[in-house]
Amino acid sequence: MHISIIGSGYVGLVTGACFAELGNIVTCADNDTKKISELKRGAIPIYEPGLKELIFANTRKKRLKFTTDIGGAVKSAEIIFLAVGTPALENGDADLTGIEHVARNIAINMNSYKVIVEKSTVPVETGKWVKHTIETYHKRGIKFDVASNPEFLKEGRAINDFMHPDRIVIGVESKKARDTLVNLYKPLNAPIVVTDIKSAELIKHASNSFLATKISFINALARICDKVGADITEVAMGMGLDKRIGRAFLNAGIGYGGSCFPKDLDAFITISEKLGYNFELLKAVRDINETQKDFFLEKIKEKLWILKDKTIGILGLSFKPDTDDIRNAPSIAIIEALKAEGAKIKAYDPCCMAKINKEVRKGLKFCKDAYEACRGSDCLLIVTEWDEFKELDFAKVKKLLKRPLIIDGRNVYDPQVMKKSGFNYIGIGRGKHE
Repeated sequence: MHISIIGSGYVGLVTGACFAELGNIVTCADNDTKKISELKRGAIPIYEPGLKELIFANTRKKRLKFTTDIGGAVKSAEIIFLAVGTPALENGDADLTGIEHVARNIAINMNSYKVIVEKSTVPVETGKWVKHTIETYHKRGIKFDVASNPEFLKEGRAINDFMHPDRIVIGVESKKARDTLVNLYKPLNAPIVVTDIKSAELIKHASNSFLATKISFINALARICDKVGADITEVAMGMGLDKRIGRAFLNAGIGYGGSCFPKDLDAFITISEKLGYNFELLKAVRDINETQKDFFLEKIKEKLWILKDKTIGILGLSFKPDTDDIRNAPSIAIIEALKAEGAKIKAYDPCCMAKINKEVRKGLKFCKDAYEACRGSDCLLIVTEWDEFKELDFAKVKKLLKRPLIIDGRNVYDPQVMKKSGFNYIGIGRGKHE
């Protein structure tokens, strides 16, 4: 099929590359001329394992191309995916300016029947407004369908998630749109949930909000474990073996971040309020996540007492491993809080140091590797659970640190092993080991 993806950000690039890999002819369009120029010359603006190779392979086979000509992309496609950004506004709403602009562009340039698909995460009833906008600005009477097909891609595993999905959700209003999208996804041989557009839009927000709820629940439980001397990893295992609960997303730490969970949770709370429902549960989820960073900072203060002029090594800056995404990363808030106390910060991340902005960089020393971050530091903080941090030479780490203190915000290490290696080891919710 001939597909156009409008928006060449994280979702757009992964979606476009994967559809091309399935044998479709894909055009990724964006009005960011610098980004498109970089993509045309082979520079990939985001880090996602396997994406660079997938884009190179499909551009060589002429199944994938990049353009700033959005009108041309509209005309050439049977299916148009809207993958433009929907950033959060100050009131928690999603900014749908980009969606509205693209809908108008489609209306002006539409030359034949199209299926126009929401891929970006949008509030419920956005599909209604996309349809209304196209009907308002399209004057030639060409038929079209609007559909919703939310993405469920985890950064760091997005290609695998696309090619081997748990489910594919399609919200449609017509049999023609249903058949078109079912045929598009048929090669993946995955369960397809076909519903109305509003239900599909809600499924995305509901899914992310529920996963955020699991994370905040286990983090709240970790605080109780610290108070009574229990181990959150053992509690999580005992809970997770219940098939009704499941072990996924029950890893205690310093809270979730990234571009999805915080934004989607805020948006869902705001959507609910506009509809007349006070979603207090989700407000509590958000509050727990925010205060989890404070909980981590208190652990640092308990061990170092005065932070002024102390040197603190930080391993990991991205909001999760295998990505260079620092949006809403807990590391940023933690670094700013430590600097406010007068601490000296040394940091290392395998991927995203270049993305840290100038304001955060002030008073922050970037290191060439994990060992340099350890050298001369009063303690070592684990903030992102990159695999390479699990393979460190801890005899070397111990010699480099001023004192053998590790405060692990992701529960990467076994407390007993660390103690036998001579470390004062502090985890999240691992009270029985402290």
